[in-house]
Amino acid sequence: MSTQVQALVVGAGISGLTAAYALQKSGITTLVFEASSGPGGLIHSVRREGFLIECGPQSFSGNANLTSICKDLGILDERLLPDSKAPRYVLIHGKLRRVPLGPGLLFSSFLGDGTRFALLRDLLGTSHAPDTDESVAAFVRRKFSPALLDRLVGPFVSGIYAGDPEKLSLPAAFPILHEAETTKGSVIRGLLAVMRARREQRGATPREKPTLQSFRDGNESLTRALAKVLGDRLFCDIEVQAVDPLDPGHEANAARFHVTLHTPRGEERIETERLVLAVAPHAAGPILSRLNPAFAREFGAIEFAPVAVVSLGYRKADIDHALDGFGFLVPRSSGLNVLGTVWNSSLFSGRAPEGYALLTSFVGGATNSAITKKSPEELVALIHGEISRLLGIQNQPVFFNVTVWPRAIPQYNLGHLARLAAIEKLRTAFPGLHFAGNYLRGPAIGSCIDHALKVADEIRVSFAN
Repeated sequence: MSTQVQALVVGAGISGLTAAYALQKSGITTLVFEASSGPGGLIHSVRREGFLIECGPQSFSGNANLTSICKDLGILDERLLPDSKAPRYVLIHGKLRRVPLGPGLLFSSFLGDGTRFALLRDLLGTSHAPDTDESVAAFVRRKFSPALLDRLVGPFVSGIYAGDPEKLSLPAAFPILHEAETTKGSVIRGLLAVMRARREQRGATPREKPTLQSFRDGNESLTRALAKVLGDRLFCDIEVQAVDPLDPGHEANAARFHVTLHTPRGEERIETERLVLAVAPHAAGPILSRLNPAFAREFGAIEFAPVAVVSLGYRKADIDHALDGFGFLVPRSSGLNVLGTVWNSSLFSGRAPEGYALLTSFVGGATNSAITKKSPEELVALIHGEISRLLGIQNQPVFFNVTVWPRAIPQYNLGHLARLAAIEKLRTAFPGLHFAGNYLRGPAIGSCIDHALKVADEIRVSFAN
């Protein structure tokens, strides 16, 4: 390992791998350090007993950047796309009900008359967003109805953030909704205007329609391919302990940071001109404490929700439900522990042996964190008991896999944008320092990739200047 490098990326999750890949592709000599034994972060695919399990995200939503990377990596043909018209379900009054797609939602019995009137009022009227940060729950109740919050928005929030809509910040978690009301006084009119403006801004540049997707061998195909390209520039089992500033003098591209490492060989040091921290906030704060102790305070205020991912395999003959769709989400008012269940084997081929079904459920989140401390056997029994009543499952699962993530999903809670602004202000005092990760511009894989590429481009431009 060299003692000085142009760019150093700390963390080999999807954000760190993408940033390093883009930097290396730009001709910038880059190293990646990962504290755990392997790359990928929360993206982890496992084959067992004929089942293909996703231990983290079950799929990802495609976008132009992700497609371009897959093409460069030679894995574009390995992608699998589900039927985009396959129904989604929500549990309402003990029964799974299809969520109508598109405009059909407005005319369906899924919404009550009060909610439909509120949607019409929004389309024709004008409202003003409050000057202070507003929670998702407060926004939905103010603009629409408590029923919409309970039946649709709450479950939707659980599916994305495993969060509490009473605490999640609307401007941080769903900025497009806040922007829509702020610019047009109407969420519906504003969304149409925002989408039109974005199309005009892109001009003739084609845009891939977002759709859920995966790979034949699981989501980890993406991180494995990125790691393979990085090759011997990626080092695992190396923990970055501290960062100290260096005086670059008058040379524009002199080393700016002195990085202390804990390696299997003992303590080592390396100097770098650019530093990208693509680690979780609770790890970033202590690493940067020598630059400024305030980093630890601001990063430490970002909360994460724990999630247990419970995958169960059943004989199809033991399930009464047709499993004809993506899966279902569960309102918190139902009293169940399960947040939602994905019907993996209905979405993508090769997820279960012939004649079997693979169902992956999620428990925990911001509103029920203690449950993730139960044993795997207890979680399996709990989830099987809840979903068997909903799907008419007559026998015990023939297979199970449980993965618990103590810090699964960042919570974009009230005050999140202010915290990010404070972190950015601290960062500007140290030119060459950059951040990437799921706590910044959205937790989705596509959002992490977009931001990581933006960071890499900023670094490329800085070297060019």
